[in-house]
Amino acid sequence: MKLLSSVISKLARMRLWRVKNWTKHPVTTQREVLQDLVTTAQYTCFGKEHHFSTLFSVKEFKSRIPIRDYEDHHGYIQRMLDGEENVLWNTPIKWFAKSSGTTNNKSKFIPVSEESLQENHFKASKDVLTNYYNNFPSSDLLTGKGLVVGGSHQLSHFNEDIQYGDLSAVLMQNTPFWGQWLRTPELSVALLDDWEDKIEKLAQATANENVTSIAGVPTWTLILLKRILEIKKKKYIKEVWPNLELYINGGVSFIPYREQFENIIGKPINYLEIYNASEGFFAGQERPDDDGMTLFTEHGIFYEFMPVEEYGKKNPQTVGLDKVKINVNYALVISTTGGLWRYLVGDTVKFTSLNPYRIKVTGRLKHYINAFGEELIVDNSDKAIAIAAKKTNAVVLDYTAAPIYFSEKKNGAHEWLVEFEQPPISINDFAIELDSALKEVNSDYEAKRQKDIALEMPKIHILKKGTFTKWLQGKNQVGGQHKVPRLSNERKIIEEILSVIN
Repeated sequence: MKLLSSVISKLARMRLWRVKNWTKHPVTTQREVLQDLVTTAQYTCFGKEHHFSTLFSVKEFKSRIPIRDYEDHHGYIQRMLDGEENVLWNTPIKWFAKSSGTTNNKSKFIPVSEESLQENHFKASKDVLTNYYNNFPSSDLLTGKGLVVGGSHQLSHFNEDIQYGDLSAVLMQNTPFWGQWLRTPELSVALLDDWEDKIEKLAQATANENVTSIAGVPTWTLILLKRILEIKKKKYIKEVWPNLELYINGGVSFIPYREQFENIIGKPINYLEIYNASEGFFAGQERPDDDGMTLFTEHGIFYEFMPVEEYGKKNPQTVGLDKVKINVNYALVISTTGGLWRYLVGDTVKFTSLNPYRIKVTGRLKHYINAFGEELIVDNSDKAIAIAAKKTNAVVLDYTAAPIYFSEKKNGAHEWLVEFEQPPISINDFAIELDSALKEVNSDYEAKRQKDIALEMPKIHILKKGTFTKWLQGKNQVGGQHKVPRLSNERKIIEEILSVIN
């Protein structure tokens, strides 16, 4: 084990020259990625339909293929699920990452090719490790085990040769044998479906391990850490795992959770954010204090960036890396080694740096509130919730919000459902601080709040712990990458959750 860890850490450090190469030449690298994608897929059904063999420029690529969402890809993907090969990609697709998405209740099956695994997910993971060692050369990260709080795994009902599961489960199932030695728990526990049973077994299996790193969605990771403290009868996680040095988070903003992690761990560790979606591993922080995540440009994905005001237009325009600007909200459009072509991911991002290219996720195209022209996005609400919690000595577990529409007698407002680990002494004070913070981070919201002309004060409901989980259970969406949508421009979700309370 010690020898294996030493070899892997040396190999990770040796990759630094390659990471620096694509970081220094991102635009050239992206053009090469697109050329490789088109050349490889030219004889697929999709490639023939769109005449890939005569594609020689980015301009032609954009003109021949319209931007597509999952529904536009669904017909092709269903053929692949039925066992047909050479549809969107030229190598057999035996794995699919199942995602509920966050825009509707339908399951999405994202194709994961061998190239997706090797050239994207695993390669990006190696580069995250390389950057970590470069910035923390004395790290003992691989002397212990990595705890992965991942998803579940099932056999597909479409074809006996085709399997699907949460992305984390697909990755764990395909991890090389030596990688299994470096993580905990064993696969049979890591891939359990029942999350209540899974948390208990995860806690029992890992409480006595030498855990040096953790990766997982913050909500479920916190639940697990609390259970481990109960088992070990300790106050802080550092008393259980003294060599813990890194927590890797992704999937939701870490801003509302950071204070909780610092309190429960007990001593400082490093926190890194990654952007690893079902569709691909897009970006990762090089250093904990970086403002944004470095975009992975050599990892089998060609990126386009659609200004959000283009969304909904008949022929929306996109720009490449050479044309992006800092602090502009873009919708992410990708083409991948899994066979997604000009695929609209649904996430919105902003660039925080152009040298190197760094991004942060600001929300979802369909996860916002703009009922009154306030253009509130998740990035705004996460920051405001964190500020309000800090100023009122509260600890927020999760939240969702939606508009209250105008009526004959009242102006509009935002209605917030919030689960607290530690509620504020005064919910009215929390509402005041939330309102004030939203004004600070969003000038449109501030304008609509002037003299209550369009928007009144936020309406806050404190939910009992477990309400969001109960709602997700009712939709069979507990665990893995399933999340409570933070913002919605309509009241369907909030009314469903309110009905759970009632």
